[in-house]
Amino acid sequence: MAIGLATVLADDNSLELVAAADTVSGLLAQTTDLDLAILDLRLGDGSTPRSNVDALAEHGIETLVYTCGEDPYLVRAAAKAGVLGILLKSTPAADTLDAIRQAAQGTPVPTQDWAAAIDGDPALREVGLTPRQLDVLALYANGEKASTVARMTGLAEQTVIDYLARIRKRYAEAGRPAPTKTDLYKRALEDGWLPRPEQPRR
Repeated sequence: MAIGLATVLADDNSLELVAAADTVSGLLAQTTDLDLAILDLRLGDGSTPRSNVDALAEHGIETLVYTCGEDPYLVRAAAKAGVLGILLKSTPAADTLDAIRQAAQGTPVPTQDWAAAIDGDPALREVGLTPRQLDVLALYANGEKASTVARMTGLAEQTVIDYLARIRKRYAEAGRPAPTKTDLYKRALEDGWLPRPEQPRR
């Protein structure tokens, strides 16, 4: 990512690439005198967007996300973490520069991708799940039993079972049936409510 950004910034005298690192901890070890950090969502140390944004914020550094946007879970996590914006790597260079200039001044960058991440997936809105139902879906689809989900959420087990029935019904009505637990796991992945499994390293 740093090489690509360096290329974008090369002909702009108003912006300076001060430091680059593979991890946020590595960046902060180099310097904390930064107006803005441009963060990729997938870092080699397996850190989360929330922990990285929080670590930068402790030093008064604002964050702009620069991502391929292929993982809705990570994008949504970044949006909730309080970043200034979410910028796709496919954004034209001129627009990328404008966004970085704006973020470097501490001004939010209202891109469509950021708004979509905050609002949630359009398909999920059509399904119409409540926040409590989403909690149940995420836990159950990730492998927990209904009784365990009940303990973790403070709900009665029968309430969890009822929620799961309503969730399945709403997905079916949206043309995305999820009759099995595996199907619910797939839907939760599609809508960004569970992190995608890490790809095995070769």
